[in-house]
Amino acid sequence: MGESEIADLIVRGGTVVSASRQFRADLVISDGRISAVLPLGADCTATRELDATGCFVLPGAVDAHVHLDGPPPPGAPGFVDDLLTGTRAAVHGGVTTVGQMSFNDGPSFAPAIERDLRRAADTAVIDYVLHPGIYCVTAEALAEIPGLAAAGAGTLKLVTLSLDEGGAAYFGDALEAATAAGLLPMIHCEDGAIIEQATHALQRSGRSGLEHYPDSRPAVSEAAAVDRALALAEVAGAEIYIVHLSSAAALESVRAARRKGSRVFVETRPIYLYLSREVHQHAEGAKFIGMPPLREQHDIEALWAGLADGTIDTVATDHAPWMLADKIDPALDLESSRKGMAELDTFLPLLFDRGVRAGRLTLERLVAVTAENPARLLGLYPRKGTLDVGSDADLVVLDPELVREIKAEHLDSLSDYSVYEGWSVTGWPRFVVSRGEVLLEHGRVSAQPGRGRLLHAAGRLQPV
Repeated sequence: MGESEIADLIVRGGTVVSASRQFRADLVISDGRISAVLPLGADCTATRELDATGCFVLPGAVDAHVHLDGPPPPGAPGFVDDLLTGTRAAVHGGVTTVGQMSFNDGPSFAPAIERDLRRAADTAVIDYVLHPGIYCVTAEALAEIPGLAAAGAGTLKLVTLSLDEGGAAYFGDALEAATAAGLLPMIHCEDGAIIEQATHALQRSGRSGLEHYPDSRPAVSEAAAVDRALALAEVAGAEIYIVHLSSAAALESVRAARRKGSRVFVETRPIYLYLSREVHQHAEGAKFIGMPPLREQHDIEALWAGLADGTIDTVATDHAPWMLADKIDPALDLESSRKGMAELDTFLPLLFDRGVRAGRLTLERLVAVTAENPARLLGLYPRKGTLDVGSDADLVVLDPELVREIKAEHLDSLSDYSVYEGWSVTGWPRFVVSRGEVLLEHGRVSAQPGRGRLLHAAGRLQPV
């Protein structure tokens, strides 16, 4: 900037953190982008200044995996956040970009994409990408894959459960078509045959209550599906991204495949880092049901180790929020249980508290798995995921000493409970900035609906 120019915003006095280093600096922001990184106290004028003294200045998190605004099943409740309340919750948790699962149960990708494009344009408060997804690949969907890439998509969501439910015919073809089109397949890995066998065994023995949910989808069902997905990807010559990996067994499958040269990326999810299956024994244990389920303590430790050593590339929330009464409905059973929970509001604070403060992750690795790596894999880097000159001014001023107790009533998600209710957490955003606009301060989100923008993939990069 010239000497007489006035910037829009300066973030002063903080410690800027990237995936490779920390340094003290002032960040200058103009026209929604970082225009300069200056020594502390540099002579620069701006319309507004933010005081980051004593704080870490992090790239805004890129949450690659959320479920917002999807239509509920006929006659049944569904996820309660739309693209307005969900993206507000994201801001609360230090997230400035989300990846919406535009998922369709029908034969075509198009209806879900059209729905989400229309609704997000009017409601989303932060930037977003759409992940075209389909439960069972059809000939119609297969023919649409090249057009998805042409429209700016960078990914394709597939589910291995369909392999055991008549959906195997086009699965490998979809991997090949996605690879040819430059799309990264994101794969939900569980084995339907194993789940069916385990569920029927529980039912026959009279253990059909929701407290037995983890046994209906054992870790071996995930590991088997990961192995199968890796084999299909090898035949197709495809890179794949395994979403919400939950178990040590599945992680070992990934390590073995990488040793043989497989190109596979891995995401895990917050609940698998903090909670074990024992919580299902609580009176309201059904509120912890996710897909895959919570695992054992040794799985938790394995996932933290995988995050630290680089085996796991990203953390994403898989935010899928319910009302508590719908989640713990006594009429539900192992097969009809409702999967998912709200995670966006607490994303960065919990990872900082339970990861960085607990000595499990460095700050640099926190930035890698929440910002830089997802941005690289989604084709958004360096526009997102870093605080370099020219990057979008998406950032979090994180106060490492700010202590809050998690209470659902204080969160922006419409879900009326949190699986972390009552937890004391140290390290919350003092400010959250999206493209140079301050969206959160004093713990409150203030953002104009529809200000978020659709992002297009611009070339995938390897994670760090």
